[in-house]
Amino acid sequence: MHSDSFPINLKRLEPKKVIKPVIFVCWAPKAKQVHLLGDFNNWNGELHPMARQPDGAWRLEVELKHGHHHYLFRVDGQKTLDPRAQGIARHQNGQRVSLIAVS
Repeated sequence: MHSDSFPINLKRLEPKKVIKPVIFVCWAPKAKQVHLLGDFNNWNGELHPMARQPDGAWRLEVELKHGHHHYLFRVDGQKTLDPRAQGIARHQNGQRVSLIAVS
């Protein structure tokens, strides 16, 4: 390599560290409480309680990093897939989970 060659810009090669707001909506008009749990909160739904909307949906905005994330809703204690998810994946324990891609 010649000393006059251009150095590689390592910053451009790093994975994106973009954080974007993502809105989650769960339709559960009869629920008493709904929580969001996923790989972004260590599957601890207590960190992300959702807010009931006037139409019976539950809503929460979460800042997520670039990449794919696994998540579930917990509706009155029952883990529930998101029917509007971008896909379904398997958690490391084999459980089906909802999938979202953030870019």
